[in-house]
Amino acid sequence: MDTQNTPIPHHAVHYVNRVGWLRAAVLGANDGIVSTASLMTGIAASGAGSQSILLSGVAALVAGAMSMAAGEYVSVSAQSDTERADLAKEEKALRTQPHAEWVELRDIYVDRGLTPDLAGQVAEQLMAADALGAHARDELGISDSVTARPVQAALASAASFAAGAAPPVVAAGLATAESAIPAIVGMCLLCLIILGYAGAKLGGAKPLRSIVRTLFWGVLAMAITAGAGHLFGAAI
Repeated sequence: MDTQNTPIPHHAVHYVNRVGWLRAAVLGANDGIVSTASLMTGIAASGAGSQSILLSGVAALVAGAMSMAAGEYVSVSAQSDTERADLAKEEKALRTQPHAEWVELRDIYVDRGLTPDLAGQVAEQLMAADALGAHARDELGISDSVTARPVQAALASAASFAAGAAPPVVAAGLATAESAIPAIVGMCLLCLIILGYAGAKLGGAKPLRSIVRTLFWGVLAMAITAGAGHLFGAAI
């Protein structure tokens, strides 16, 4: 066999492996940009001074980051509790009725297209190597790449929110009360474009659709908040 002309194997990049952290990062950054910029725009539209606008932005950054961290930790911890309960239930079933669990795993592989004989062999060999791991992965859908990690999720969400909220706050700090709205909106739009592009590239999607989607919802949120601030019109 001529190995010199054999092409080098190409290992494709599978973007689905990034779904967990990419979702949390995009959500946190987008929330940080939009909520902070919208709040400051609403405060500015009400006639508030530059100091009040900046203070509202700093408060939104800190409160939002802490809220995202707490929310992610609580929600992902609930997911983790459910996963542990299912794994404990599966572990007990493997001890008390191993044959029934083998049949269950075999049938899963049959449904995926294997013949009953081959499916039975695969199930037997996988259970011999790691019975709980095989059932967790193929029956419950639990694997190392998607398992719940509350602390990691909380830190990632807080950091991404703060990173998204920081640019509008900086823009507000450098602007006067009269120029606050254009400065905040301009910075927000720039950040949303960057976020939409980066999220699409990291996820293997088309950037234009992601950018348009991100811009649309960000502009809508700021417009509604600014309208509410102008409507109430009370300086803070």
